[in-house]
Amino acid sequence: MQMPEVRGKLSEHRALSDLTWLRVGGPADWLFQPADVADLSAFLAALDPSVAVFPMGVGSNLIVRDGGLRAVVIRLGRGFNQIEIEGGRVRAGAAALDAHVARKAAEAGLDLTFLRTIPGAIGGAVRMNAGCYGTYTVDHFVEAKAVTRAGKVVTLTAQDLKFQYRQTDLPEGWVIVEATFAPPEGDAQVLQARMDEQLAKRDATQPTKDRSAGSTFRNPAGFSSTGRADDVHDLKAWKVIDDAGMRGARVGGAQMSEKHSNFLINTGDATAHDLESLGEEVRKRVFQNSGIELHWEIMRVGEPAP
Repeated sequence: MQMPEVRGKLSEHRALSDLTWLRVGGPADWLFQPADVADLSAFLAALDPSVAVFPMGVGSNLIVRDGGLRAVVIRLGRGFNQIEIEGGRVRAGAAALDAHVARKAAEAGLDLTFLRTIPGAIGGAVRMNAGCYGTYTVDHFVEAKAVTRAGKVVTLTAQDLKFQYRQTDLPEGWVIVEATFAPPEGDAQVLQARMDEQLAKRDATQPTKDRSAGSTFRNPAGFSSTGRADDVHDLKAWKVIDDAGMRGARVGGAQMSEKHSNFLINTGDATAHDLESLGEEVRKRVFQNSGIELHWEIMRVGEPAP
């Protein structure tokens, strides 16, 4: 297939396993790393509308199946990682890491500390309404800019995105390129101390040195349709997994972490099939034990191996 001319980097049959935190998965038909918003917009406008497009962040919350992706995967890089702070607002490119945004905001006396321990980038945080410690992206969100599948640059409000628990209504193939937040003010030293405490707590309770993709399943109770943090309930996925006897369970090279049973880890030689199979077995056992249906938080995409 003839692909549009680009200023960024366009690679055919690009392996994706090294771009995901779990280090599994087959190749994408194409991987496009645009130079900037104009490059991305022109590419999508010229791309055959029948070709699927999959925006990919840093791969921290993703399983790519072993057969790979029949799509153009779009991965944003340096042209999309700016962080600007002015007038009490934080504007960040979609490729800016959540942790970097939290630190920069704290230095300016603005509280986005909930982002500090989330292992992803701002585009994914908006797309999945990322949250931690009772605060979620929707709580401080002002607007986002995105490029549509037809290549048009649009501005999206919270009403447009319809934030929910761990999801939004972003149309398929649209690529978030920037987001703006209006966080509350705080003392820079207090905010830094809070982030240090959060990091210490995370490292003590989560398998941060293992290959994982963060929380595997959503907490069962979830949110109401507003997607706001104050609607969350107390039932935790790790507890129902433990109750079903699945802490430490294995399939091939995949394991539910002994340290935190809602973390699915690659012990070294797992395939995407191992990981997804173990996740499905956990869902089955939890349902048999408690009648609770767990829902994946990790996004799973692509085709199984032939």
